[in-house]
Amino acid sequence: MKRTHTCGELTDKNIGQKAVLLGWVHKRRDHGKIIFIDIRDRSGVTQIVFFKNKKAEELRSEYVIAVKGAVQKRPKGTENPKIITGQVELAVEELTIMNPSLTPPFELDGDMDTSEEVRLKYRYIDLRKSEIQEKIFLRHRVCKSMRDVLDKEGFIEIETPILTKSTPEGARDFLVPSRVNQGKFFALPQSPQLFKQLLMVSGFEKYFQIAKCFRDEDLRSDRQPEFTQLDMEMSFIDEEDIFSVTEEMLSFVFKNTLGKDLKIPFPRISYEESMKKYKSDKPDLRKKGSNDFEFLWVLNFPLFKFSEEEKRWDMEHHPFTSPIEEDISLIESSPAKVRSRAYDLVVNGVEIASGSIRIHSRELQEKIFKRIGMDATRAKERFGFLLEAFNYGAPPHGGIAFGLDRLLALMSGSESIREVIAFPKTQRAFCPMTETPSSVDEAQLKDLGIKIQTAKRKTKK
Repeated sequence: MKRTHTCGELTDKNIGQKAVLLGWVHKRRDHGKIIFIDIRDRSGVTQIVFFKNKKAEELRSEYVIAVKGAVQKRPKGTENPKIITGQVELAVEELTIMNPSLTPPFELDGDMDTSEEVRLKYRYIDLRKSEIQEKIFLRHRVCKSMRDVLDKEGFIEIETPILTKSTPEGARDFLVPSRVNQGKFFALPQSPQLFKQLLMVSGFEKYFQIAKCFRDEDLRSDRQPEFTQLDMEMSFIDEEDIFSVTEEMLSFVFKNTLGKDLKIPFPRISYEESMKKYKSDKPDLRKKGSNDFEFLWVLNFPLFKFSEEEKRWDMEHHPFTSPIEEDISLIESSPAKVRSRAYDLVVNGVEIASGSIRIHSRELQEKIFKRIGMDATRAKERFGFLLEAFNYGAPPHGGIAFGLDRLLALMSGSESIREVIAFPKTQRAFCPMTETPSSVDEAQLKDLGIKIQTAKRKTKK
């Protein structure tokens, strides 16, 4: 049977018509010789009714079925005004069981207290829940809206490498051993930062990417070992251009996906003023009792921070952030006073985007590396390709990156970013469904020239 309608579209306008529906058995109710089934697909549910149908007695929750029948009005008093299909039902004439199902490990309806570990082990079932699917649909609409705005503004989407060079100046890298070049390693990118700067040197001027990023760090509700960024970079611009494009994009996204109007331009505050006034660089500007979205730009963060542990100056953001021009002379003498051209976008006390105007001069970039204790040899080893590129006419440029998962969690009212990712990891960076990370064959390790060392147990004397 070929589907003629989805399970969420039949109305009283279809009464008297024949229809074929395909989907899952959502609920079953027996009334003697009459069986009522709610059939579900991603669009919604439709009530179907069987009269004296022996095959229908086999049906259980989550069976995949195809049904053909006539659309009829529901008996008076049985209508469901909460759903589009609530005025009608399908009187089934033909039934095909396409696939049976075991009893699911948890109910798809109701507020059953199912542990996250179980939900993620059977994520393909958890994803059938309408409230979870709605979040994935929202993700799709948000990404499409972002692409539409940026395309209109002249940005082009360019993919950057996933296998790249390890530059462990921030969080820990995920390393990938090379079989062809034994003893050498790729790293999975923590961000496309260096490649997007190289794209500006290449003359593309306006770049964006919805990019997968990877960080081997301790997890919280707003962290995952792999996450998604909306990454943007522009040439020949200043902060005002970044703010304008960002505000226009978010205004369109919120209106197009949530039907909400954002007040733009967003207010702005310096880091220094924010810390004085709110004791935080991520202030929540909502009035008491308001899940409204209150956006705020926080500007001019310190360029450096002092590491008590290592007794040296380090970067507040990353080493490619440009200092404010009038503070360049203070880099050597008074690093604590140097302000950066960095900016964060905060909404309801949560940072959802961070960016900066970048350094585009080799001389200044080397000066910054030296200030944070990176000698010329190490700088060349880590970032030689970027420094070399700066010798060939690098334009002024800057950009911003959005934590897409974090933004979607806020937009959907989710407590964790795991709720807006189709197949997330647990807080232990583990996937219960695929049971990864997992061990690999000895032969695979031999190909890579790798041996696993087990920790020796200490024995008592």
